[in-house]
Amino acid sequence: MLALLLALVAGSALAGPYVLVLGIAQDGGHPQAGCDAACCRGAWYGVRHRVASLGIVDPRAGVHFLVDATPDFPDQEHELEGSLGGIALTGPSFGHWLGLAWLGREAMDARAVPVWAMDGMARLLRAGPPWSLLVERDEIDLQALPPGREVMLTERLTLTAWPVERPGAPAPSAAIVVRGPDRSVLYVPETPDWSAVGGPGLEALLASVDAAWLDGTFFDAGELPDEHPTPHPTVRATLDRLADLPPEVRGRVRFTHLNHTNPLLFQGSAARDEVEAAGMAVAEEGERFPL
Repeated sequence: MLALLLALVAGSALAGPYVLVLGIAQDGGHPQAGCDAACCRGAWYGVRHRVASLGIVDPRAGVHFLVDATPDFPDQEHELEGSLGGIALTGPSFGHWLGLAWLGREAMDARAVPVWAMDGMARLLRAGPPWSLLVERDEIDLQALPPGREVMLTERLTLTAWPVERPGAPAPSAAIVVRGPDRSVLYVPETPDWSAVGGPGLEALLASVDAAWLDGTFFDAGELPDEHPTPHPTVRATLDRLADLPPEVRGRVRFTHLNHTNPLLFQGSAARDEVEAAGMAVAEEGERFPL
């Protein structure tokens, strides 16, 4: 009887919803096309990193969702158990939605896959081919992602989005909060500055969740030429901004969406030591976080 009870408890735990880190690289992946510099040279024949995306899985419901549809969508979607229940988009940079093409008749020939997007992003998808064809052919079902309003994914999972204003971008990005029965997570892969995160703001959102994957595109400004402004907060700037938060809050942070030039991509780098000394971490593909 005890063995049966333990088996039931274990089975219940395994059936719990969770998020899975499907990629940690910026839109171009790592290695990046056209790059034969030291940052990519070894990766062409060694460890590669897929484009940043988060999987959301509810095993009991037999369904999964993705946050962003990246150029690595086929591999990332295949990695998740259950059937595809929908995709939430965080923004207009090509690496966040290029994977929607795989839902078209040339590939999956999908039928009305829910795609949640904030207003600006939805207008971009409807603006013209090839993306508008996915809507017209009913391959995707564009659904609103109103700021601050919970979207029910399953009986046990909800998703809430807050706008991230990006001057000059064709549409705002989104900060995503996923809540399960016991835990919640924050996902903000792209922002020009942490003050651009709408709703409660970054610090309040961090205080309200159990784990967070944040924009770590560039480690410092030296990764770009002086005449090219950094369109993201550097990791070092984020470490400084969050330095006074309680250790348990800082410990929730993992950096993701890493550019191919970012030394955080490499195990044992001095940059990783700096992040860990600040009480934070670097996202890892395959990391599973129970909800």
